[in-house]
Amino acid sequence: MSRGPAQLPLGVGLRDDATFANFHAGPNASLVDRLEQQLEAGGEPFLFLWGASGTGRSHLLQAACHAASDRDRRALYLPLRELGHFPPLMLEEAERLDLVAIDDLEFVIGRRRWEEGLFHAFNRLRDAGRRLVVAAEAAPRQLPIALPDLASRLTWGMTFHVKALDDEERLAALQLRARVRGMQLPDEVARYILHRGPRDLGELCASLATLDRASLSAQRKLTIPFVKQALGW
Repeated sequence: MSRGPAQLPLGVGLRDDATFANFHAGPNASLVDRLEQQLEAGGEPFLFLWGASGTGRSHLLQAACHAASDRDRRALYLPLRELGHFPPLMLEEAERLDLVAIDDLEFVIGRRRWEEGLFHAFNRLRDAGRRLVVAAEAAPRQLPIALPDLASRLTWGMTFHVKALDDEERLAALQLRARVRGMQLPDEVARYILHRGPRDLGELCASLATLDRASLSAQRKLTIPFVKQALGW
């Protein structure tokens, strides 16, 4: 039986839909390739992802953890937006895991205890030959890191800018998510949702769940009038 990702007692888990299969890579194809290959024998030990909110950083980190679980590897996802107010005790013995994915790094930068905990965890993971992927809103050299040794460590790996999708790529991403759900999303309906809905792609994709439930309940195809009704637009 496959072992799932290590779960924190704090109830932090992975979204079921956060996988590589339903992530439209677009201009981020090389980054996705590196993430998918990270657990291979020649994979990169450390990857740093940075980009604006809504570009898919969190999706990619969770997808990496799902992929590790599918290969019977132990992985841990740490969203510091949610966990940063706790002491960094969850980093202890991180080297026992195959992959550690640290999200929202900017939320603990400047806090001595967290910076020291991250620095020591980085060293232990490296010495044990484990894999680490970190995501933040800015590149390592742009983060106001107080601990020089941590700032140095964060530049050791490969750094990728997670680029935002243009409108055509966003359309393709939305339709990919729909197909994964088994939904038929015509071009004109997808374009209407992109035009009328929020700019954040994650929020747009979340609206697909509402449409999926509504179309199943009403036994209706997705049309612009039905989308207006179901989403209250």
